[in-house]
Amino acid sequence: MKNIMTRGTCGNHNQEMTPFSRSSDFNRLMNYFWNYPDATAETAVGDWEPHLQIAETKDAVTVTAELPGINEDDVDLRISSDGYLTICGEKKNITETSEKDAFFSEISYGAFKRTVPLPWDLDYENAAARCSNGVLTVTVPKSQDEKQKFKKIPIQQANN
Repeated sequence: MKNIMTRGTCGNHNQEMTPFSRSSDFNRLMNYFWNYPDATAETAVGDWEPHLQIAETKDAVTVTAELPGINEDDVDLRISSDGYLTICGEKKNITETSEKDAFFSEISYGAFKRTVPLPWDLDYENAAARCSNGVLTVTVPKSQDEKQKFKKIPIQQANN
């Protein structure tokens, strides 16, 4: 059975068990059952992971990921022939040499990996990606078969 969505890192890292791990596992199971992406699960290593938006038009499927502070060269993007898009990379901690130490920081760094299913018949060979201002946009055109799967049915007025 395939995971509908996986999170973690590109390498092997141990995931710390917390008192909430069981409820998180239950949420993942329910999301898998209902085919919903799991937006509440924690990552295996850090607190940060890119947020995603998946949108569909009549001609393509677009996946948008927020990657603030990440250089495009630090992102690995792959799509499998069975429809899984994987975004893998690292948000690097770039520190300047100074005498100051951080007293408080909410900035997260580290490796990440997001894999999402694309449940459409897509033309993977013509997938394209672009990154602008920390936003990665992946566009995968629909195949001709997928485009023709739906037909508009006209509604006629009933004669009374």
